[in-house]
Formats: sequence, structure tokens, C-alpha cells
Amino acid sequence: MNTKSLDDAARIALIDCMGVREHERALIISNPNTEQAEVARALHGEALALGVRSELVWQPVKAQTELAEDEVIHAIESRPDIILSISTEKLGKDAARLASPLTGADGRVYDHIFNYLLHGEKAVRAAWTPGITRDMFVRTVPLDYVAMRNTAARLSALLDTASAVLVRSPGGTDISFSVRGRAAMRDDGDFRAPGSGGNLPAGEVFISPALRSAEGSIIFDGSISDILGDIVIQTPIQCTVHGGYVVGVEGGNEAKKLEAALTHGLNMAANLVHEHGMAPELALSYGTNARHLGEFGIGLNPAARIRGNMLEDEKVLGTIHFAIGANYDEDAPALIHLDGLVRDPTVILLMPDGSECTIMERGELKL
Repeated sequence: MNTKSLDDAARIALIDCMGVREHERALIISNPNTEQAEVARALHGEALALGVRSELVWQPVKAQTELAEDEVIHAIESRPDIILSISTEKLGKDAARLASPLTGADGRVYDHIFNYLLHGEKAVRAAWTPGITRDMFVRTVPLDYVAMRNTAARLSALLDTASAVLVRSPGGTDISFSVRGRAAMRDDGDFRAPGSGGNLPAGEVFISPALRSAEGSIIFDGSISDILGDIVIQTPIQCTVHGGYVVGVEGGNEAKKLEAALTHGLNMAANLVHEHGMAPELALSYGTNARHLGEFGIGLNPAARIRGNMLEDEKVLGTIHFAIGANYDEDAPALIHLDGLVRDPTVILLMPDGSECTIMERGELKL
């Protein structure tokens, strides 16, 4: 039984995950009068107690397609050592970089100052917690991080070596995609080096499918993200994927909500041309990629449970998830990123020598 308090969990997050050091500068961004504000205040208080120069900045709740406040963008531009986004939904889009993206030292193009500083320049380290609750934070943040990081490292090494991935499930998922030229990423709670960041709670390994490579069907039967919030799925959603894009969505009410969200992602991109000066050809790319398969992830957090909150749901040990929309390699930009869970999956890696490696069978890791 977990007997940690909110302050205990905050200290664990700062020390074990962020590796805070005295006199560093931390920026904590949250939404006032929310449950997330409680978590933000606990992190702020513990950071000050550890000798960190912590600044707490507030903005209204931001949905997936809304813009961040100017004050938040300016605070990020000041390049603190650590950025913690303790949001109810999202940090918010960066209007200036959507209109005029930045090119990082890695040669990639970034449409948000946060991603530019974190990934493009490796100038900050960060954690983001969209939808965190007090209970979730206390229950899922205090972990055996050494064990989880070891598992994540083994999975990452296998995915890095693989040529392709095949996923099947009892619910009917049957899809394959290339991972050639892609590198797996670990959200294992180790955000102690500049350029590193991830969720709290942590606990997944994920990779961006190669562009336009995915073929088959995904049956989402756990939970799924929606523009208006996350949903525990009652009627499974069948997504047909061709050439890397979701070309069909079937099911019940949840499927209708997903289709509406994908359409919204397209319309938002079109609106950016008129409202924020985005180049039409760039907007077309953003709109098209709203249906691209952007992520494949494997949950690793033993304390996580499916509760209709994707921050926790996608970390559930024994599940995998796909995201439709923006990927993490920054080469298929979109204004949405909608995660959906598949229960009890079997995951097979196709290796360059033609052999197969089963890393998960009916929800059980095989490492």
C-alpha cells in the first residue's frame, strides 16, 4: 500500500526524476483553481525547500488546439533549467512559432519554443502532466525507477534494431509498420540531463512509425483521447490504416467523437492560414497529418490503471497505444495528437536478418 503524501511524491519527482540541484531555476506552469494547481504548489514548495529558484506561472486551462498565453511563452523563452507543465489539459500552442517555425541544432523544425529548447537545443529538461490528479500523482510517481528504466532500456534497444513491428490483439487489431531509421524514446522518469523530458507519471517506451508505412486495422478497446477529454471505450473503435493514414473509423459513439476530432484537426490547420499567417502549404501538411499514425507506445508503469485519463492510461503495464496526429520525430507535424489504448496485445518485431522477436504476448512482456 502506498503511504506517500503529495509532498513526498513531489520531492521524489524533483530528486529522482528531475535531478534538481541547488540554485537552479525552475519554471512551473499550471492552471489556477484546479486539482492540477495542488500538484503544482506541492512541486513549487518542495523545489524551494531544495534550494531551487522556483517560479510558478498561471494561465487559464488550454484545450488541445488553443494557444498558450503570451506570458507563458515569454517565461519559457527565458530558458530556465527546468520546465514543469502541470496542466489540466495542454500547455497551449505557440502562435509565433506556428507562423514562423524554428530550426534546431539537430536540423529539425519546431513549431513551439518549448520543444525547440528541449529537443532542438537541449537547453532545458522538462516534465509535463496533462490531466494529473492528486491521487494519480501520489499513487503512480513513487516507483522503483531503477527496475523500470532497465526494462525500458531493453525494449528501446530491441525497437532500435528492428525493421518493422507487427501488433495483433484479441479485439481484432492487426497492423504492421516500419521503424527503419527511427529511434525509440523512453519515458522512464529519467529527466536529469539537459534535453530530456517526459510525463509524470512516467512509464512507457514509444517510437514514431516510419512515414506512410502503417497498414492494417487498429481496434481501440481501452480508452482514447478526444478534443474534449479522454474516454473509457464502451464500444470498440475500428480504425482502418492505409499508407500510414487513418482512412476509416467505425464503431459507436466513441468512433463518431474520434472522427469529429480528426476533422477538427484538419479545420484548425486551415484556420491558421487566416488567423496566424501560416503558409498555405504548411497548413496543408498539418491538416493531412491529423490522420497520420504518429506514435506506437508500450506501457510500463505497474501502478497505473485504465481510468479514462490518458496520462495514466497509456502507462498501464500490459497495454500498448497508438496516437493519431503529430509524431515525436517532428517530421509529420499536426495540431492534434490523440492516443488510444489496445488491451492484451501481442507485439512481434521483425529483425533485419529476417527473424522474429516477440516482446509481448497477450499483454505480458517477454524480455
